[in-house]
Amino acid sequence: MPRILISTGEVSGDLQGALLVRALRHLRPDVEILAIGGERMAQAGAKLLANTTHLGSIGLLEHLPFVFPTLRLLQKMRRVLAPQPPDVVVLIDYVGFNLPLARTCKRWGCPLIYYIAPQEWVWRTANTQGIVALIDQVLAVFPQEAEYYQKVGVPRVDWVGHPLVDDLATAESRQEARQKLGIAPTQKVVALLPASRRQELKYLWPVLAQTAQQLQQHHPDVEFWLPLALPQYQAQLQKTIDQSHLRVRVVNEPARRVIAAADLALAKSGTVNLETALLDVPQVVIYRVSPATAWLARHLLRFQIPFMSPVNLVVMREIIPELLQEQAEPHRLTQLALTYLANPAPMRQRYQEFRQALGAPGATARAAQAILAHCAKVG
Repeated sequence: MPRILISTGEVSGDLQGALLVRALRHLRPDVEILAIGGERMAQAGAKLLANTTHLGSIGLLEHLPFVFPTLRLLQKMRRVLAPQPPDVVVLIDYVGFNLPLARTCKRWGCPLIYYIAPQEWVWRTANTQGIVALIDQVLAVFPQEAEYYQKVGVPRVDWVGHPLVDDLATAESRQEARQKLGIAPTQKVVALLPASRRQELKYLWPVLAQTAQQLQQHHPDVEFWLPLALPQYQAQLQKTIDQSHLRVRVVNEPARRVIAAADLALAKSGTVNLETALLDVPQVVIYRVSPATAWLARHLLRFQIPFMSPVNLVVMREIIPELLQEQAEPHRLTQLALTYLANPAPMRQRYQEFRQALGAPGATARAAQAILAHCAKVG
């Protein structure tokens, strides 16, 4: 019986991990899957060794509170896995934890596969050298990702396509989502999607809350819906909403249902942008880190990126507008929101190019087949 370890972190990684678990179990019902991730992976049939969805961060200084918890988790996983190392190790993003884990698993002789690898083709950080030295195969979800890892020397790279293409093929329609949420067909709805990490909530939610206030003045009839990424965020969000007299509904509903029902999404940068685009809902992306982190990145690390949102990175041009750091302020966001509420057609037309670049259906099945091929080699 093959024994596979899948390691990821944060909410989006848990989603991708769960899709992979289901695909693996469909192809090999007897497979034993160990998971470092979250509840979605456990529900899909993996044995959850540790929950990492609360350890996510972005930014240099923002990561500091998670250094020691991450080190403790790494030590614990080494103790748990050492008596019987997995046959194959699959890493999903989460590079700060996964690369040290990969070094340990390499010493045990485990084949190492990166599925949804870190976006080194965008960031160009020192992690590339570690990935090349450790990883046996990259299963890329973007064509640029595959091209980059081939050029830098990863032994094997396969572009499998993006799993969300399949996952969203059966998503609820706008009408179905509105019926389940009790939203009238003609009601204008804006989805607010600030965070899956606590630091994002700190820096992005105030901008979205002020934008909602301004939009209320222009469109008193607009409803704002905010699906919770994690339940522990509810008290903080609700306090701000009550103090600001905002008409925002904080709901424990799937984010996709809220997005599908919306006329517009105002969102952080991340996987949620891909989901929103595949649901054909116009969106505006914002992102901020602390001013100190931004200064260090610009002046010491000379940090530059062409785009932040994965939707734009797929085609390397602006499909959706991005407001980053100082630009991410309520007035600019409000103006863009008003533009796309009034005329969503141009963005929906641009989405067609984006969809073509995500690859053919069947991405998760192709990834699962490649992983199980490694199991055959070691078994």
